[in-house]
Amino acid sequence: MTQKEQTAPARSQRPRSPRVPVEFSLEVEGKTPSGEPFRVTAQAVKISRGGATLIVDADVAIGAIVELLPPFGGRLRAEVNGLWQDPIDGRPRIGVKLLDSNGWFAD
Repeated sequence: MTQKEQTAPARSQRPRSPRVPVEFSLEVEGKTPSGEPFRVTAQAVKISRGGATLIVDADVAIGAIVELLPPFGGRLRAEVNGLWQDPIDGRPRIGVKLLDSNGWFAD
């Protein structure tokens, strides 16, 4: 291990803004890793000013750009920044970072 690696501060996994538990359906559009377009109904389970955790049954890759269509209108572009399967219910989850500066609270 180099001296720099020994003294480098560990990156925090703490969210940059508070997460709020929610439960609403939304549409998610994007492309699979092979380039095939998809549109699926997903379930938002947590949101923050700059992102969300979604239950979604779609083949997506980290770094993919998706569009979220919430039930209250509008379209939000987001980047997939996490993929996992919930250990309790076994359902696939994705984490997304909203690319619109006002996030969920845009006009």
